[in-house]
Amino acid sequence: MLRSAPLAPPAMHAPDGFFSVWLSIVGWVITAALIALALRNTRDQLGERQVPLMGIMAAAIFAGQMLNFTIPGGTSGHLIGGALAAIVLGPWAGLLVMTAVVAVQALLFQDGGLLVMGLNIINMGVITAFVGYFVYRLVRKIVPGRTGLLVGAAAGAWLSLVVTAAFAAVELALSGTSPLRFALPAMVGVHALIGVGEALLTVFALGFILAARPDLVTGEEAPGQRSAGWVTVGLVLALAITLLAPLASPYSDGMERVAEVFAEPQAVERPPVGFAVPSEPQFFGEFRDAPYEILPDYTVPFLGDSGVSTIVAGMIGVLIVFGVALGVARLTRRDERARP
Repeated sequence: MLRSAPLAPPAMHAPDGFFSVWLSIVGWVITAALIALALRNTRDQLGERQVPLMGIMAAAIFAGQMLNFTIPGGTSGHLIGGALAAIVLGPWAGLLVMTAVVAVQALLFQDGGLLVMGLNIINMGVITAFVGYFVYRLVRKIVPGRTGLLVGAAAGAWLSLVVTAAFAAVELALSGTSPLRFALPAMVGVHALIGVGEALLTVFALGFILAARPDLVTGEEAPGQRSAGWVTVGLVLALAITLLAPLASPYSDGMERVAEVFAEPQAVERPPVGFAVPSEPQFFGEFRDAPYEILPDYTVPFLGDSGVSTIVAGMIGVLIVFGVALGVARLTRRDERARP
């Protein structure tokens, strides 16, 4: 349904047209307010070692989101990472990490609409970070030790995706795109399956962090020694992940697949229940995406639609996301130090 290069990962985020203009504007207002709160709240939470960790986390999540995995039924899923970022950094810093990822994807790769970027940040950043974090904390209070940590991470990651899907279904209904009675079970059903992959990837990533640097998951405040070594290793690993991007599943992701199924002719005799995406030029067709192209569909234009093109574009994205998140973290820390 959404165009994508043959060897590039399928588009991940809602394009302009899935959600109404008024709701998209409301999404931007809410997102701007939450980002301001996140910048203020992280000033008292970021330790010295968590400044570079924000950059590494953003780079790793960006790279991980390029690797769609196949889900039974002809669809695919990919890591969201909001729960993982919140568990390691806290929910407010996790929101900033996810904002950097979603913004770079939309602005640089035309992955997701510009008008709906606020809603995409809410869905993929706010909801996943806060739901994942609070479920994780709740489970840790019940189940002690490393077992509770990993079980809480899995539960938080899975539920964060399910809740996000439910919110997206409500947004689609409010926009008149699809009735809630169709969108809600379809979105939640598909993403309940995708959430299993999200939980496994989150546990794997958290287990890797615990094995390599367990001190990074010891609390929200954890000032420690600066170390260029682990930052370099983390960035190299994020870049290495992009080498697998051409192997990503070619199937549509969860929201795309739901839209495609609803758009198909129904087997029974009843009116179609497809996604009623507005057909006006400003929301559909050639104007549906951003009015410009930089690295469209995770490809470098002069390299064409090839695996090399996808890898190079992914590496460029990893470095830019790392720089953006690291810059935000350092700016926040400078503000904190400047206060009396």
